[in-house]
Amino acid sequence: MGNSAIKSIKPLGFPWVTQDPFLFCVYHEDHYPEGTEEMGPAASLAGRNLGQDFTVKDGWRMYHGQKIPGFPQHPHRGFETITIVQKGWVDHCDSMGAAGRFGNGDVQWMTAGKGVLHSEMFPLLHQNQDNPLVLFQIWLNLPAKHKFVAPHFKMLWNEHIPIDVHQDDTKKKTSVSVISGTLGDVKGPETTPDSWAAINEHEVAIWTIKMEANARWQLPAAHPDVNRSLYFYEGMEITLQGQKITPEHVAELQPDVWVDIKNGDKEAQLLLLQGKPMNEPVVQHGPFVMNTEQQIHETMIDYQRTGFGGWPWPANDHVHEKSKGRFAKHADGTLEEKNN
Repeated sequence: MGNSAIKSIKPLGFPWVTQDPFLFCVYHEDHYPEGTEEMGPAASLAGRNLGQDFTVKDGWRMYHGQKIPGFPQHPHRGFETITIVQKGWVDHCDSMGAAGRFGNGDVQWMTAGKGVLHSEMFPLLHQNQDNPLVLFQIWLNLPAKHKFVAPHFKMLWNEHIPIDVHQDDTKKKTSVSVISGTLGDVKGPETTPDSWAAINEHEVAIWTIKMEANARWQLPAAHPDVNRSLYFYEGMEITLQGQKITPEHVAELQPDVWVDIKNGDKEAQLLLLQGKPMNEPVVQHGPFVMNTEQQIHETMIDYQRTGFGGWPWPANDHVHEKSKGRFAKHADGTLEEKNN
């Protein structure tokens, strides 16, 4: 492309294409209306393909939910999910009896490992105002040696996610939330222990970036062996090393080059995903990610036989009491509670 810092620029699809060690990223933005007492949308559901509602209608989707939007219980094995909720709420339940409610800047980092059932429902808690939802879910692969670790999750509460604020020579600000990795002297929270991101040398970075209108910032260089993708999903226009890029595009970058970013006349939102590749074979079948077709076959038999522990909740789309605040109850009984 004539620019040593930029390997390629591609339009975003659904889901977003990622590079090893990531599997993919989905971005959800739903403008949900006021909620009911049962935490569903206070609007008619007529005309929706309930159970498979992925078509944006009136600005929102029900996904696999029948009464409450979201994803009722479903299995995972062999990878991790990182769920970044910028607006709105997610209710988590799983086959280990663990649960949680998180949102408005919180991140859940879940290791599926040898197998887990979980649900992710989007309760509409406000009856007198709209309930917007904005979230990313990023799938990060597990190396072969960790495919069968015990499943668990870790909460990265928004109060503990560091934000690096850079001010350019015109006083315009760029704010970087360091969910994983290190930016200068700012280090992100500890991840789950078996994660590829738990080893510093893998340089796994997950950063959400907000640039004021006309702000300038330099993305620092990383090790030449890592894969680096910059997703531009909201704004008017940015310039990378002098090359203009419009929203809904991803730039795959040369990692060991500093990259000059100049924003246009509107606030910009970006996501950076970076990490050393595993360079292992990936065989995916729906919610299962293994290294061989035989392992996928064995996983399907194991899931049919064991149900990954079964489902201990009264409904596949269980949500917590409406009055419940932010919390996480772990499988070992540990309880975390936060103010909303």
